[in-house]
Amino acid sequence: MKVLVIGKGGREHAIVHAVSRSKRVNAIYAAPGNPGMAQLAECVNIKDSDVDGLLAFAKAHEIDLTIVGPESSLELGIVDAFQAAGLKIFGPSKAAAQVETSKDFAKRIMKKYGIPTAAYQSFDAYESALAYVETKGVPIVIKEDGLKAGKGVTVAYSMEEAIQALQVAFAMKENRVVIEECLVGFEFSLMCFVCDDIVLPMEIAQDHKCVYDNDQGPNTGGMGVYSPVHTITAEIVNEAMERIMIPMTQALIKEGCAFTGFLYGGLMLTEDGVKTIEFNARFGDPEAEVILPRLKTDICDVIENILNHQKTELEWDSDTVLGVVMASDGYPASSTSGKVIEGLDAADDMIYHMGTKEEDGKFLTAGGRVLIVLGHAPTLREAYQRAYDNVAKIKCDALFYRHDIGKKDL
Repeated sequence: MKVLVIGKGGREHAIVHAVSRSKRVNAIYAAPGNPGMAQLAECVNIKDSDVDGLLAFAKAHEIDLTIVGPESSLELGIVDAFQAAGLKIFGPSKAAAQVETSKDFAKRIMKKYGIPTAAYQSFDAYESALAYVETKGVPIVIKEDGLKAGKGVTVAYSMEEAIQALQVAFAMKENRVVIEECLVGFEFSLMCFVCDDIVLPMEIAQDHKCVYDNDQGPNTGGMGVYSPVHTITAEIVNEAMERIMIPMTQALIKEGCAFTGFLYGGLMLTEDGVKTIEFNARFGDPEAEVILPRLKTDICDVIENILNHQKTELEWDSDTVLGVVMASDGYPASSTSGKVIEGLDAADDMIYHMGTKEEDGKFLTAGGRVLIVLGHAPTLREAYQRAYDNVAKIKCDALFYRHDIGKKDL
C-alpha cells in the first residue's frame, strides 16, 4: 500500500508512526509533514489547506489510502473532493465535520436527539449574550463558534472573566458564541473509528487542557495526556458508548450527513452520569500520541475494514503511555521560532514533533506546542517518571511544560 497522511503536527506524526508499523505499507507520504515524520515518511511540500494540490498528488502517486489529520482540512471539504475523484480517504465529509467546525450545530444535534450535554444557549450579539451571563451567573462556559484550535473556550469563574471573553469573541463584527452551564467532574477523551453505523471504541485518554499546573491558566490545545485512565471503568465506557457516541453517529445518519473517520468525544463523568463537553471530527491531539502507540492491531487493516463496513477486533498494549507537551514560552498567546532544541536523541521513549523545523541539521522551534515527550511503562507512576526523565534530557531555553500530567489518576 501507499498511504498519504495529511497534516504537520504531533497527531499526524503519531498516525505516520502507526502506519509505519503496518506490514502492508511500502510507502508513506506526509503532506506537509515535519522533521520528526521525515524519519518515517517522505514529506511532501503541499499545505494541508491545498485541497487541489493534495488531490493531484494522490492521483499522480496512485495513493491507496489517505488519512486526514487536521480539522481545518476537513472544513475545506477535502474528503468530499477525494471521494468525488474515486479515491479512498478516511475522514468525515464537510457536512459531517460540523460536529466540530460548528459548536452550535453540535449542540443542536445533541439537544434534538437527547444526547447528554450541558444546558446552553447560542448568541450572535454581545448585548444578548451578556444579559444571559448576568442572569445565569458564574461559573459559566463561553465557547466561540467555529474552529479555534482548542483556544476559543473560556471557563469563567468571575463576571470579569466572562465579560472579557465576550468582548474578545465579539471584537469581530460577525461571530457566534455558545454559552453553557459549567459541568463538574472527571474529564476524559473517548475516540472511535467510525463508518456510518459501525463504531469501534479506542482506549480512554485524559488530556490536560489548561496551560499551567493544577489546571490553572487559559485553555490550550493540550499540555499533556495519558492512557489508559483507570478512573474510567469499562462500565463508564459502555455508558458513554450507549448514550453518547453511538447515538451521535445515528443522529448524523438521520440528519443526512453520516460520519466516517475518527470521532472524538470530549466527555465529563458527573454526579448525573457521563455528559458531552464537545465532539471533534478527527483524532484528538495530544490524545493520538498516547493512544496510537498502544494500538497493536494494524491501523491500515482497521481503517480499510471499516470502510468496507467490516468490524475489526482491536488489540491494545496494557502498558501506560504518558505524554508531556513542551510548549513555547508565551503559549497559548504567542509562540517562538528558530530556537535550537538539543537532546532529542537522548530520550528513551518516542518524541513526536508538534511544531519544529530543521535547518543545517539542527531542530528548531516553529510553533506554540513544539514537542510531546512520552514515557511508556507498565504503570502510570512509572510512565510518569520515564516521561519527565526524558523531558529533562531536552535542552531549549524557549520551552516550558506542566509538571503534573497524570497526577489526578495516581
